[in-house]
Amino acid sequence: MPHPFRTATAVAAFALLAGAAHANTVLTVYTALEADQIAAYKAAFEKANPDIEIKWVRDSTGIVTAKLLAEKAAPRADAIWGLAGSSLAILDKEGMLQPYAPKNLAAVEAQYRSAANPPAWVGMDVWGAAICFNTVEAQKQGLPKPASWADLTKPVYAGKIVMPHPASSGTGYLDVSAWLQMMGEQKGWSYMDALHKNIGLYTHSGSKPCKMAAQGEFPIGIAFEYRAMKTKKEGAPIDIVLPSEGLGWDIEATAIVKGTRNLEAARRLADFSASGEAMALYEKNFAVLAIPGIAKPDALLPADYEKRLIKNDFGWASTNRDRILAEWSKRYEGKAEKK
Repeated sequence: MPHPFRTATAVAAFALLAGAAHANTVLTVYTALEADQIAAYKAAFEKANPDIEIKWVRDSTGIVTAKLLAEKAAPRADAIWGLAGSSLAILDKEGMLQPYAPKNLAAVEAQYRSAANPPAWVGMDVWGAAICFNTVEAQKQGLPKPASWADLTKPVYAGKIVMPHPASSGTGYLDVSAWLQMMGEQKGWSYMDALHKNIGLYTHSGSKPCKMAAQGEFPIGIAFEYRAMKTKKEGAPIDIVLPSEGLGWDIEATAIVKGTRNLEAARRLADFSASGEAMALYEKNFAVLAIPGIAKPDALLPADYEKRLIKNDFGWASTNRDRILAEWSKRYEGKAEKK
């Protein structure tokens, strides 16, 4: 007759083993995605991959990039889902990314992924510059509606503009990088000198300028089209201005961190991120996707929106990032929001 204690012990041990077999892999994923996007993305991925649980580490683009670089010798992240392509280019240059070709890679446009084969990172969606213009506050203050980047340097806007800090925010950096690329360095810095006179505050969030404009704290917020469209659809009294000279942009992308102990799970995340199912989720938030033919027109954006994006040199933007941010900080840090 089996000994009752031994039997109970064996049953308990079997239960533990069975539980272990079904235990989730916890995947630590660094992101700069908007807080109001990540819940839906996590739910969809975990539904498709019930044995993997995402643990998000979320912050602004610059902060996530700095955190990853600081952890280079001992990475804590398994994967990155939603970080600027310009930031991922820096991490790739540092040898921190594990190249991988997700299953649906052939559908992704070449300009929206790293050039290597297999790629170090694969794009999701494009976010581009936009201006949030509070029509109610503008009328009260007698402010004309700007149509161009050049308009923002007019004396009438002194102290009326808020924009993201380029070291903290990917949106801030894509603006600065775009102005330097469009205008050339000398004219680009001269432009930012003139714009600085009209800046009331540099925020550490890419979304905050549009939120502040919507609330009337500043009549003009330099932001990006997702936040501008969402804010307007929520009923804020703002017009979305797409400056006539062209729009700076970056691409949110996915990558695997070299050295992850959860490589198979990270590959499945990369596969999902490049899938049609994931693109359908991104489409709810963005007008331009890494896979063409999925995005639908939006009444708040012109039909030729994608054509308004400047030619963006990711290599130049990433290689020169430290130099540009140092120069920017030397000139303009005095109006930065306190952390």
